[in-house]
Amino acid sequence: MSKRPSTAARVRPMSEVEARPVEWLWPGWIPLGKVTVLDGDPGLGKSTLLFDLAARVSRDGVMPDGAVGPVGASLILSAEDGEADTIKPRLAAAGGDMTRLFTLSAVRGDDGEERTPEIPRDLPVIEAAVAERGARLLVIDPLMAYLTGVDASRDQDVRRALFQLARLAERRGCAVVCLRHLNKTNGDKAIYRGGGSIGIIGAARAGLLVAADPDDPQRRLLAVTKCNLALPSRPLRFALAPRDGVCRVEWLGEADFEADELVRRMSSAERAEREEVRGMLVEAMGFLRDLLATGPKPRSMCYLTGEAAGYSRRTLERAVRTLGLTTAFGDRHAAGEATYGLPTPGGAELGGLAG
Repeated sequence: MSKRPSTAARVRPMSEVEARPVEWLWPGWIPLGKVTVLDGDPGLGKSTLLFDLAARVSRDGVMPDGAVGPVGASLILSAEDGEADTIKPRLAAAGGDMTRLFTLSAVRGDDGEERTPEIPRDLPVIEAAVAERGARLLVIDPLMAYLTGVDASRDQDVRRALFQLARLAERRGCAVVCLRHLNKTNGDKAIYRGGGSIGIIGAARAGLLVAADPDDPQRRLLAVTKCNLALPSRPLRFALAPRDGVCRVEWLGEADFEADELVRRMSSAERAEREEVRGMLVEAMGFLRDLLATGPKPRSMCYLTGEAAGYSRRTLERAVRTLGLTTAFGDRHAAGEATYGLPTPGGAELGGLAG
């Protein structure tokens, strides 16, 4: 009778553990040293969004909401986009520093032949590339293309593979972001809508969702589906804008939706109500544009005249955020009250939007 291999447990008393705060690539959204999962249907701009974030990390670390993260390199594993005609042009359109942006497209086996990287088999090779470049962000796009020898529908298999990926992130202090497509179910919970086993999002410390904006099909929303390390951030609105023959992300401020709302199939009555709300929002936006066409106005005046015109405070607040109105503070008006103004051409990033 063969003996089972011996194993040893690694046990540490908490008295020997030095507590430290969570570190973030993007505060409140993507933690360093952890795995984050980004879900969304094809064609909504998930990859382009991550190219935007990688460019920010390479440049100055300033994130879409004005928060500041670390500056450093990013390593991208992409099974769907070409390096020369898609990845580099989109990174360039996002203003990335190309000396800090890398792709890992293949590994070479003992036979000298190149092949697609496999997880968990090639994690040592991937970790070596992360360490050599000092990468703060590792993108795996999409996760399912790289999971090999793993039944992605089995919780136990997935957790074993992602445990090793999480250890890599912890050892190297980098954020690992894995992309997934949504499944075909009609569930109301965004956290359950990603493809594969629930063990994927279970093993991640943060989950994000990209979805179409119910108020404007041409825009997108980024929302938090899971965050074990901080209070969830408010969803952000963005659009894909053409630049130099490719798309880049333009950030447009906060949105008043929850992640679950973005994946739930609405009934005809709910759709009709949504269209009515959207119509009021569009009207309120037009009202504010007309009001501010001659220059900035006191914030209280914007709300008082808007409510007198029949718009609710909530609708006006949403219109302010959707328009990306600028806020100025000073003594040009009575009591130094803040004023709202129309955004400059091209729009401002969230750090300069109205609040």
